Amino acid sequence: MSVLKVELRKLAAQGPILALFAVCVFAPMLVAIVLGLQDGLPKDTLFGRYVKDSGFALPLLVLGFVGLWGFPLLAGMVTGLVFAGEDAHGTWQLMLTRSRSRSQVFSGKVLAASLTVLALLATCAVSSLLSGLALSGDRSLVDLTGSSIGGRRAALVVLTSWATAAVPLLGFVALSCLLSVVSGSAVIGTGGPVVLGLLMQLLALVGSFGVATNAFLTTPFTAWHGLLRDRVYIAPLWQGALVCLVWSIGCLLAARRLLLRRDVT
Repeated sequence: MSVLKVELRKLAAQGPILALFAVCVFAPMLVAIVLGLQDGLPKDTLFGRYVKDSGFALPLLVLGFVGLWGFPLLAGMVTGLVFAGEDAHGTWQLMLTRSRSRSQVFSGKVLAASLTVLALLATCAVSSLLSGLALSGDRSLVDLTGSSIGGRRAALVVLTSWATAAVPLLGFVALSCLLSVVSGSAVIGTGGPVVLGLLMQLLALVGSFGVATNAFLTTPFTAWHGLLRDRVYIAPLWQGALVCLVWSIGCLLAARRLLLRRDVT
């Protein structure tokens, strides 16, 4: 716990982390303001045509957009600071030769990165929902099958949809941990998840991989679509959770092994 507290304090003092929280708070507000001033609507995007009809459409529009590139970037920036930042400042020798074991240091850093990205996710979700309600009120939302969802159920569906992004987001945290430990570079630790995420998105769009795309870490970001149907379809949710669990365990075990064997003298 002591390592976790130290790492959380270090992250809280980092300018880039504060900037990320500011973006998560104000970016959805800016989107709402821009859409409110425009006559046209982003009808070529999921729920874009409904952003002025229901305040519950904007958070889903933001979720669909951020899931393409924003979540891997959040995971990479936070985890890159936690791990590769030690290489950048040459502090691994000081960190790994103190009273805490290397395993404790690794666990504390992973937990700190995970809690921070989850806090960023929650901040963006709440800001998006409040911005949407301010723009269009709490009128009923039209789901993917054309049915209307209103009131508390619509709010619950929106927040649940955002919550489903936590699982693949933590998978990208694990991936960034591995890239950071292997490379010792903040650039690779931060940008690597973004590049790999975009590559997975591109391969999924090509369509020649078929069901193999279900093994991509980015596929679970769209699993929330099954919640916006007459008959809720949750199979992609648990399948995506299993995929992310495999990714996370594999990346974290490899990163931990490398860190435990690292020579810092």
